[in-house]
Amino acid sequence: MGNLFGKKKQSRVTEQDKAILQLKQQRDKLRQYQKKITLQLEKERQLARQLLKDGKKEKALLLLKKKRYQEQLLDKTENQISNLERMVQDLEFVQIERKVIDGLKVGNECLKKMHEAMSIEDVERIMDETQDAIEYQRQIDDMLAGSLTQEDEDAVLAELEAITQEDVKLPEVPSEPLPEVPKAAEKTPVSENDRPRKKPERELLALPAAARRQPV
Repeated sequence: MGNLFGKKKQSRVTEQDKAILQLKQQRDKLRQYQKKITLQLEKERQLARQLLKDGKKEKALLLLKKKRYQEQLLDKTENQISNLERMVQDLEFVQIERKVIDGLKVGNECLKKMHEAMSIEDVERIMDETQDAIEYQRQIDDMLAGSLTQEDEDAVLAELEAITQEDVKLPEVPSEPLPEVPKAAEKTPVSENDRPRKKPERELLALPAAARRQPV
């Protein structure tokens, strides 16, 4: 039967990673051994002191010789730990250097493809065309700035004002007819009695009837 789960994914753990892991494990074991020997040396020292108190000098001397030999092993263990740590650091630094080199390789390939897509001749041509376009536009600006007279300037300002006025919205004219204005009422004729009288007539009417009669 074929593999039901498809192809096995490739592990990202490299041989260098495995080597570093093994070195660190050995270093940790040596450190545990160091702690064990250190505790044992302290116990043997206390035991030798007790043997001397009990008068057992020969046994105390033999125990101290054993202690001395273990101290030498402890020094060798310390050197081995230092060598392991140095090797781990070297391997880790080599991994970093390899990543840097791989990054530089990818960057160089990208730059190479970009250079192939655009050569130096293309860059020079684009720069020349850009400079020509800038120079051409500068000439047009100079021509426009020097060819307009004062009359032309006034005409341009007038046209600008007209365009501005066109943008102003005027009120809409109503489509329905306006209501008719009512005609003024016709004036009624004023009678003689309603007209204002002159002062002599008013005074004459104000007098009694006997006084208004004239002598014959």
